Amino acid sequence: MDTYYKDLIAKEFLDCISNTIARIKARENKKKAHNNPFQEILLPKEAVFWSRFERSFSTSFGQRLVETISKYVVLANGAEAAENQKEINFFLSQKELTNIRNHIQDLLSKRLGRKPTWIEDLRSVRCEDIEKTLPIKANFDLWYKRANKDTYISIKTVKPNIDQTSVAKEDMMKLKCCYPECEVYFGLYYNPFGNRRELYAHNPHFSIFDMHKDPVVLIGKDYWDTIGKVGTYEEVLEIAENVREEAKKIMDRYKP
Repeated sequence: MDTYYKDLIAKEFLDCISNTIARIKARENKKKAHNNPFQEILLPKEAVFWSRFERSFSTSFGQRLVETISKYVVLANGAEAAENQKEINFFLSQKELTNIRNHIQDLLSKRLGRKPTWIEDLRSVRCEDIEKTLPIKANFDLWYKRANKDTYISIKTVKPNIDQTSVAKEDMMKLKCCYPECEVYFGLYYNPFGNRRELYAHNPHFSIFDMHKDPVVLIGKDYWDTIGKVGTYEEVLEIAENVREEAKKIMDRYKP
């Protein structure tokens, strides 16, 4: 990755910390009367602030920040174009839409009769040689075009709820039915259970995807190395490591 994109990613890391502090300070000033009085009495002011900081930082990091640095990664690795929050309009047949919705309901109600398997699941909802006239709209957190191929990714926090996961799969299936040549992925930017994919163990997902084997599921290193190249995961971690001291200085300047 060249210096230009490394610097952009480093700035995003530091800005996330600065913006989180500013956001919490503003919230405290506005909602002082709504603070937990027992918490305020029993816990040091610093502990209360940094607890709020961690929650707010994690939320912001797992949403906007990951999307933004993912866009920089794909642009640094040969993408001709990339966008966050990509809205796409296309057409499906009524039969395909019904098949997809029924499939998702079968997954949620555990009526499928087998484990979910992306390739088999997609095959079961597709309708070949049928007119597609029903307008559909879908939104993906990251889109990019590389080597003349469109890729769409639904990026989630590392433990999304089952509703978020099922909506993501539904949109992925819809898009693949219309554009079978595109790539679609369900991406988790790190694995909270360890470095190996087979260690991932957030159970609600497993009724929607085979989180260990489905090729459209990207977790941790697989996510970063797919949108970039082999070694991108370590490269992004190294950028974070390089700004750690500056991040500490930003936090040290704030005294709750």
